[in-house]
Amino acid sequence: MSLNPVRGGLWGKALVVSLCMTAALCLAAASAHGEEITRGSVTGQTTAKGYDHPNQYMHLRPQQIAPNMEPVMQHLDQEKQARQKLADLEKRIGKKPNILIFIMDDVGWMDPGFSGGGEAVGNPTPNMDRLAQNGLVLTSAYSTPSCSPTRATIHTGQTPLHHGLLRPPMYGEPGGLDGAATFPQALQKLGYVTQGVGKWHMGENQGSLPQNVGYDDYYGFLSVSDMYTEWRDQYFNPEIALSPSRFALMKKMPFNHNNVHCSKSDKKQCRDVYEINLTTITNLDQDWAGYSEKFIRKMAGSDKPFYLYHATRACHFDNYPNSTYAGKSPARTVYSDGMVEADDILGRLVKALEETGQLDNTIIFFTSDNGPECEVPPHGRTPFRGCKGSSWEGGVRVPTFVYWKGMIKPRRSDGIFDLADLFNTAISLAGAPGAQAAQFVPKTHYIDGIDQTSFLLADQGESNRRSRIYTMNQFFSGLRIDEFKTNFIVQLQKAIYQKGYTGGFSGAIVTATGGVTMNNLYTDPQEDVSIGIRHIPMAVIMGAEADRYRQVLKKYPPVTKIGFDGK
Repeated sequence: MSLNPVRGGLWGKALVVSLCMTAALCLAAASAHGEEITRGSVTGQTTAKGYDHPNQYMHLRPQQIAPNMEPVMQHLDQEKQARQKLADLEKRIGKKPNILIFIMDDVGWMDPGFSGGGEAVGNPTPNMDRLAQNGLVLTSAYSTPSCSPTRATIHTGQTPLHHGLLRPPMYGEPGGLDGAATFPQALQKLGYVTQGVGKWHMGENQGSLPQNVGYDDYYGFLSVSDMYTEWRDQYFNPEIALSPSRFALMKKMPFNHNNVHCSKSDKKQCRDVYEINLTTITNLDQDWAGYSEKFIRKMAGSDKPFYLYHATRACHFDNYPNSTYAGKSPARTVYSDGMVEADDILGRLVKALEETGQLDNTIIFFTSDNGPECEVPPHGRTPFRGCKGSSWEGGVRVPTFVYWKGMIKPRRSDGIFDLADLFNTAISLAGAPGAQAAQFVPKTHYIDGIDQTSFLLADQGESNRRSRIYTMNQFFSGLRIDEFKTNFIVQLQKAIYQKGYTGGFSGAIVTATGGVTMNNLYTDPQEDVSIGIRHIPMAVIMGAEADRYRQVLKKYPPVTKIGFDGK
């Protein structure tokens, strides 16, 4: 390892002074300067030697590798190992690796089997589980609280505060990725063929269309599942479906009602393929799966690497199962049927890679765009507090694994991974590691992602990320380092409504907490007991890191493209 201990400036004498509030703490601070002390408690001196664990960086300082990028925990040994693996593979295959991102919708941390769900919750996921068990399971991988912000974060490497999509655009609202620098654009410059399939939901205006932000080709829909169905269904929305005049109004709403095909040969618009209604929506995921399979097989003989973004419709409400999958899950809910179908689709894509000889040269990222949507049942599951719409762990910690045959050693890690890191990591895999990602964005653009290539590929790789920034709506809401999380702004699930699930987008947001609201996520995953006062040394370090990011926000101010309160 080549990690530098905290020294100097805010992390040196000032921090020692701030911690010296008792004689015991001052003695502990003195020991950092070479004085021998004893450890123990009121019961006497202890003989316990203690242990340091991987991916714990509270006492360490990251490196600033570029002015407009998040600082990095550098591990030179694992970086060397990862680069050697990549070089050996490229020499054998003759080109850079293919990249497949398989992203599901509203799937909770505990829905797939590899995260404790699967058969236990009535939706077996054998393909997900097999790949996860032979890859790297990331138990602390993070999205944003909702779908469009997360998808934009993946594409830009920025938190919503920096890319400006604070919430999903609905029913033709303006705003999206227009003007953003995306990693598919960078991959195009690095010689990749870029293909998108499935849900887009990052803006429908011309500048935000997939072909104008880095995709050679895109096949899918531009918005979100419920927008095509809820107003048509007489059981869910009878006040519209059974009112001819209101129904006619919805048909005229300014959003694209169709599955579309977008190509870089036509930058002005996407071509309508067929209308999405209560019948055609049942076949969307199968249609998209076939399109991705065809693309994979087409690329088998290419001398160029590919990037495939496959975004499922499942399992966002409203779920209308394909007739093959209706009732196929033991739970027999439309949500669990969607999980089973998506698992089969993932298996089909992997089979296509295997049959065409491309599996060895393809890294597969599996994840979800946020935690479960708990306001419309049936829905997903999470063992953590909160759901979609909040920055409680349940809203943003998502089931994630990375699989690469022969390249990633099977293991599990609780090292922190933010989906913003996909931006840097994809560019790194394509040949521009670390600080080189900055060349693909304007100098005024702050990159919140971190290159995690060595974390993923080194046999015992550790995360290159020291802290995780939480956002919710227009707020910097919290921070995590190691097992500790502090919340500055929270959602109170039951502040407004007392019945049903009252979180998500229905809860109240408290814009100032009590000051030292800190949780240990290992001992308190439900985030319901504050430990900040008992563990003030940790709270002080957390506060210093929060101040660091607040300075980032001053230098690179937040923007709003799609926001709240009429903005």
